Parts: sequence; C-alpha cells; structure tokens
Amino acid sequence: MIEHLYSVLKLLRPRQWIKNFALFAAIVFGGQLFNLASFENVIWGFVAFCLLASSTYIINDILDLEKDRLHPFKKARPIASGKISINEAIAIFILDIIVVFYLVSAIGGVFLLIAVVYFMLQLSYSFFLKNVAVFDILIIAAGYILRVLAGEAISGSHISAWLLLTTIALSLFLAVGKRRSELTLLKNYKGAKIEEIRESLSHYSERLLDAYTAMFATSTFMFYSLFTFLENPRGIRISFDLLLPDFLPYYLQKKWLMVTILPVIYGLLRYLEDIYEKREGESPDRVLLSDKPLLISVLIWVVLVVFIIYVIGG
Repeated sequence: MIEHLYSVLKLLRPRQWIKNFALFAAIVFGGQLFNLASFENVIWGFVAFCLLASSTYIINDILDLEKDRLHPFKKARPIASGKISINEAIAIFILDIIVVFYLVSAIGGVFLLIAVVYFMLQLSYSFFLKNVAVFDILIIAAGYILRVLAGEAISGSHISAWLLLTTIALSLFLAVGKRRSELTLLKNYKGAKIEEIRESLSHYSERLLDAYTAMFATSTFMFYSLFTFLENPRGIRISFDLLLPDFLPYYLQKKWLMVTILPVIYGLLRYLEDIYEKREGESPDRVLLSDKPLLISVLIWVVLVVFIIYVIGG
C-alpha cells in the first residue's frame, strides 16, 4: 500500500514543483514579500500551479508510455514501469484537474487566463509540439515564463522589463540545456534510437545546441546585470557619505543589488559544468537538488536579494 502511494506521488512529480517558486519573483522584487495578503495569494497560486503542472505530467506520461519504456531513465516512471495502470492514471488526472479548476476559478482574473494558456500549451506540447524542433524548446521555456507572469498577476506586483527579459533568457537556457543533456545521454546509451525516443532531438546537432546554450547563458547574464543596475532602490538606505569618497556612495547606496550578480555568474558556470562535464541537466530540478554547490549559490542569491531589497534598499 505504502509503495503504491509512493508511485502515485511519483506520478505527480513533486520534485518538479520547485519550478513553481518562480511565482514568487514578482512579490519579492516588487517589495511586497511581507505583505500578508499578497503572500497568501501567491501561496494559493503556487499550490494551484503545482497541481496544474502535475496534471500535464500525467497526460504526458500516458502519451509517452511506449517511448518512455525505451528511455534509460524514464522507463522507471510509474506508468512506463507498470506500477500504475493507465485507467488509474486517468482517474488521478480527473481528480487533480477538478481541484485545479476549483482553485484557479476561485482566484480568477488574469491568473485564470494564464493558467488556461499554460495548460493548453502543455497539452499541445504533449500531443505534438514536443516532436517539432525549436518549438519543443520554446514551449518548455514558455512554462517558466508563464509562472513568473502568473505570480505577477496574483500578487498585484509588477516586474521590470529587464527582469522579464532575464526570465525569458534563463528559461531558454534551461530548456536548451535540457535538450543538450538528453542528446548526450541518448547518444551514449547503447542501443538507443534517438528518433524513436524523442523525434525532435534527431533534428539537433551538438554544435547547434552548444550555440544556443552559449547565446542564452550570455543573455541571462547581461539582462540580469542590467536589471540590477537599473532597479530602483527600496527599503532603508544606509549612508556611507562620511566614510567614503563622493563618487562611491552612489553605487554603494543605490546599486547593492549588483552584488547578486556574483552568485548568478557562479550558478550559470556551475550549471554549464553539470551539462558538459557531468552530462546532467536533463532535469533542472534534479540538478539543483543534487548539486550542493549550485543549491548553495541559489540560496545565497535568495538571501542577498531579500536582504538588499528589504533592508538596504537596492
């Protein structure tokens, strides 16, 4: 019984719910993290998106049953391994989607619209777009972007254009990294036929994906750097006028957010190492949770962002 419940939980892929923390981007950078009403709204949005994402994973696993059985790792998924039948998976999906419908309807507004768009995009991905080169990457990236926009809609906080551009670049970087790792994995798996497991991968060369990866890693760094420089200061500003020369206080009082560029650079470099040296990256959430230095750099970034925005003031 316990083993079966574990299989049901595994079917929902709770580890991938970590992606939904993107909903908190707007409330954090908008200076409203400690606004209890806004925070509560985002929490409900987070729960709704977790269950919404799980419903799309179930559909994807049902449709990819035969292909997953040919995959070196995905063959262990509950449906592919036979631990959960298709009928049971459909029943779990129906129950899940009913709860999701209730939550997103209760929240309503633009959040409801974004949730519907997300669901439809994921369905289109599961049914046919995952087999279309380039579009498969764009749909994966769109999922991250829609999460950030959903957080903005439900919290009432707005993100800057530079932060949105950073989100787009980072989303594409993660999506391309996923495809690059999948290609490397399958090429090194004896007997695997790439076109049978993931048709779109047969249209990518390692050289092309390397170019995509470099392009979006660079874009992420540039957009985030510009965001930190142009972001308006908030909170309590500490003055250093009596201690430092006149040309320094401007940067030390108003541009502290630029300090967070350091863990971002380290995180990008570390993730690239995971993709190319460790041949990981197929699952960004798995990489984040298993790579301790990368996880620590993300936590340091979060602490610095919160401290700078809510104490120092940008």
